[in-house]
Amino acid sequence: MTAPPATAPSAPDPEPGGFGPFAHLTVRNTPLYRQLMRVFLVAKERFAVHLRPEDVHAALPADVRPAEPEAVVAALDRLVGWGNLRADPDTTRVTAVEDFYRKRFIYQLTREGEAAEEALAAYDEALGRRGALQAVALHDIVTHLRALLVLAAEDETDPVKAHLALDALASRFAALADNARAFMGSLQRTIDLHDVEEEAFLAYKDRLIQYLERFIQDLITLGGRIARLITELEEGGRVECLLRAAAGREAADASPEAAAEAEREVYARWAARWAGLGAWFISRDGHESQARLLRGRALGAIPQLLTVVRALNERRSGRSDRSADFRTLARWFAEAPDDDARHRLWRAAFGLYPARHLTVDADTLTARAARPVPAATPWAEAEPLRISPQLRRTGSYERRGKPRKVEDREERRRALAETAAKQAAETAAARARLVTDGVTRLSGLGELDPTSFRLFLHLLGDALATWRPGTRHTVATSNDGSMEIRLTAPTDGTTAEIRTPGGVFSGPDHLIEIVDLTDGDEPRDGDPDR
Repeated sequence: MTAPPATAPSAPDPEPGGFGPFAHLTVRNTPLYRQLMRVFLVAKERFAVHLRPEDVHAALPADVRPAEPEAVVAALDRLVGWGNLRADPDTTRVTAVEDFYRKRFIYQLTREGEAAEEALAAYDEALGRRGALQAVALHDIVTHLRALLVLAAEDETDPVKAHLALDALASRFAALADNARAFMGSLQRTIDLHDVEEEAFLAYKDRLIQYLERFIQDLITLGGRIARLITELEEGGRVECLLRAAAGREAADASPEAAAEAEREVYARWAARWAGLGAWFISRDGHESQARLLRGRALGAIPQLLTVVRALNERRSGRSDRSADFRTLARWFAEAPDDDARHRLWRAAFGLYPARHLTVDADTLTARAARPVPAATPWAEAEPLRISPQLRRTGSYERRGKPRKVEDREERRRALAETAAKQAAETAAARARLVTDGVTRLSGLGELDPTSFRLFLHLLGDALATWRPGTRHTVATSNDGSMEIRLTAPTDGTTAEIRTPGGVFSGPDHLIEIVDLTDGDEPRDGDPDR
């Protein structure tokens, strides 16, 4: 007796569908299918080509793993039908003729299924991305701009160095902008939360406010420095030479007939990137810089967070809100015995009366109860209203008296203007008093008047805010961007004293240089080591 001819079993036929490899997202068991595809992706990363159904069943998470392996086989066959997987006959474990005729398959990812999973992974990452305000990126941008200043000062621009420096700057800036946009979006979603756990939100609030304050401080400190470096690079068209050198190197691989057009396109792209960098840190043509807008948005987020905290505290203390009031009112309407009670409740809750309330009194209510007037009664057929002649003539019962005299505030405005001018003059004098002619000792500042001392404390605080353990030199800019302080710690351990009318300010002596950025004569910070 001869055995029938051996014929290999065929894979499941593909199922028609308009979604292709994304069809598993539109069915009921989508979580199971997503986990099945994730198992195959993990196996691919481990260089496993094929998987058997029992291997897939064992690799599934416990919360989505079916109790029976046959359910996994059925789900795998559905994925084969949609084009996500490919099924091949599994003949490696055939030990008898009966095993050969039994339906056994091994499965592997198709190109379509892998591409669909990559698209879904990118979608999930973009949707769940929270972003971060990167203070480190600000420091990196300062470093790259200083490196560009050094390259611009050379007699002949090196295209390789210029391209690498500009590419690193553009990458760092793009990451900063993308993360800032994602962070502010996620921050607004955090502020808009209503059903968040109170304890978790309160703990997160403290960390978030500290995080925002630290970034705002770095943005104030470094934003002015970045803006000044950008301005220095744009003076005399120095940055244009760097951009053209980078564009020429990037377009070097273009075909000879398209080389000129390719270089123009690449230069236009680099010029647009540089313009975007400038618009991010410098306010121009009446448009505020993105850094200023980001700082305002971050500052505005702090009181919004505190408002959410206040609402949570009110909820915790049992205070009622408007939604709770309306739910209570709706329950009262539902429990009212009849329509008359509901009408009375409506009038008591909202007070929306018709125009007849002008003459409503106890007698009117008694007459209305005896002879009710339907609401749909036309005005021409309704009982006329009796209105006082004075109300009909003047529209008001109040007696009109003599109008108040217009108050002359010119003297107050003049006093405010004089006060503002005096304060501006004092601030300008204090700024001029603090400006040093080069590097000097902190102890060499001498005696300071109260205005100069107050401005000096602000500058010193901005500088010390950027100080880190092991730092020997730091540079900081005032909040308004008008002054810069450069602080260096000496090694002699001396003490400085600054006398003021209010007392003596003492502390470790430092080398200090204070520059007025509004003069336009300050030394250029072209040395990357400074």
